Parts: sequence; C-alpha cells; structure tokens
Amino acid sequence: MVSWDEDGVRSRMLEMAAQDPGRERFGADTHRYELAPPLPEAEISAFEEAHGIDLPVEYRSFVAQAGNGPAGPGHGLMPLVAPRQAGGEEWAMDDEWEHDRLPGRLAAPFPLTEPLPGRINTPADALTRGTLMVADQGCGIYVRLILNGPRAGEVWQIDPDWGGFVPASAGFRAWYTEWLQSP
Repeated sequence: MVSWDEDGVRSRMLEMAAQDPGRERFGADTHRYELAPPLPEAEISAFEEAHGIDLPVEYRSFVAQAGNGPAGPGHGLMPLVAPRQAGGEEWAMDDEWEHDRLPGRLAAPFPLTEPLPGRINTPADALTRGTLMVADQGCGIYVRLILNGPRAGEVWQIDPDWGGFVPASAGFRAWYTEWLQSP
C-alpha cells in the first residue's frame, strides 16, 4: 500500500489557505483547502465490492489515509462514497458523480488504448466507462482515474470540446502531489 502522511497533507492545506486568504486560486472557493476525514476500510471495501472493482492503490490509500476530498486540483476532489455537500448550488459534476455510480459502469472495460486529442465527436459516456471522475476543472472538463485495463491507475482529463481525452498524469499520487507543490 502507498503511504500518505495525513498530517503532512493537512499541514500543506493550512499553508495553502494561509497563502490564499481570499481564495483567489482556481477552485479554492469550492474546496476551501479542507479535507474530509479519511474513509474507514469497511466503506472503501464495500464500495469496491458493490461496483466490482479494485480501486488503484494510490487513490485508495489517499481516501483511506489522507482524506475523502474535497481539497484538490480544480474545484477539488469528489468524495468516493457519499455525494458532495451541495451548498445550495447544483453543479454538473454532481450529475457526473451519480452517473459514475450506475450499476456496471465502473467495472466496464476502459474503451481507449491511446489518447484521443482534440474535439471529441463521440459521446463522452461511451469513452468514460471504466473510469472514476475524481475532479472537476469547470466548463465540462473532468479529471478521471482509469480503473481497469493496461492504463489502470493513470489520471486522464476529458475536455470534449477542445482538448480531447488525454493523460494528465501517470498516477494519482503524482497528479495530487503536483497540485500540493504548486504555488
């Protein structure tokens, strides 16, 4: 299992919040540099069993050791097992979160073997099976974690209108750590 230093991650969140008191950094007004408590092993295992998947180790250990969102890149990390607290606003990412949890969707084979750059003429639903949306970048752009196949564990970004569906990082840890270390 990959180890996350919960205190270290939370300490970095406090530093980031202190450096950005007006929450000017993109997405800070949504996630507020706050992490929800880590999930108990039983909840993570129940999620995996219910969806017929094994979460990639880096992501699984993050939600078990560091926290279950929301502080993270873009508008923040999506929670694994319970919907995001709405805060009075309805966001497209909430629909995306629910859609991911439809029966069989997460366990379905990831359909791509190569990145798909540029405008996508295929419905995003057909491309995102076998992936879990972990963050919202805004404007219909989502960051997704590949759950199965040869690319399992990779983090990809889907921007159907301009950027395509392409790798963003070789793994969850590198992707999240890059955000933690960025100014």
